[in-house]
Amino acid sequence: MTNALISEEGLAKIASLGLKPEQLPRHIAIIMDGNGRWAQNRGRARVVGHRRGIQSVRSVVEEGCRLGLEQITLYCLSSENWKRPPRELNFLLNLLRHFLRIERRELMDQNVRLSMIGRREGLPEVVLDEFDRTANETANNTGMTLCLAVNYGARTEIADAARRLAEEIQAGILRPDQVDEATFATYLSTHGMPDPDLLIRTAGEMRLSNFLLWQISYAEIWVTPVLWPEFRGEQLLDACQAFAMRERKFGGLPSSSTKTT
Repeated sequence: MTNALISEEGLAKIASLGLKPEQLPRHIAIIMDGNGRWAQNRGRARVVGHRRGIQSVRSVVEEGCRLGLEQITLYCLSSENWKRPPRELNFLLNLLRHFLRIERRELMDQNVRLSMIGRREGLPEVVLDEFDRTANETANNTGMTLCLAVNYGARTEIADAARRLAEEIQAGILRPDQVDEATFATYLSTHGMPDPDLLIRTAGEMRLSNFLLWQISYAEIWVTPVLWPEFRGEQLLDACQAFAMRERKFGGLPSSSTKTT
């Protein structure tokens, strides 16, 4: 059955690739890499690349909406990024605040729902205020979810989940024999979200960088040499096409049927 959220333009693009809507990923997670490299290649400060990267975010969100994707998760700021120079960190946080404020109307117009994963502790109140306002205003939207991973690290997320689980067992709320993968997943910050089907990393890097380690256990990985400031909807379509060509076995044997191209 065709996803009702796919636009006519999106259906045309999918058909032009020889694909069917059901072959697309539901949830795409993206490690946005190469902003600093893009700027340095042009003799500019690294922050120029971060600013240019906002255009890529807009393009990807717009394309995701056209394709009727259920969710896009963007790795905006890792818990390890606090090691960067204070000037660059301040710029990144101000840029995030600016994005949340400026793009609020656009997210509403595109029926996008905003969410965030990562520790709120340590983030400036002005950033959290802008996020909360945008998240509240978009909460009833019924289209694609845009999830921002901010001050996020997968190992921290898993450790935090394990601690909360242990506290509930100690309090007698839960028994140890009740703990399985499904139970543990409810303690993660992504509870209620589908696991990513496709992980995209830009700039040719071959690392997971502590991103959604639990959730991407069976995600397909697509790496492109394109630097994030140059990544657009066309590259997202390329990634979706590559995803559709793969056979997802989830640890089992290949099926006897092949995917339609």
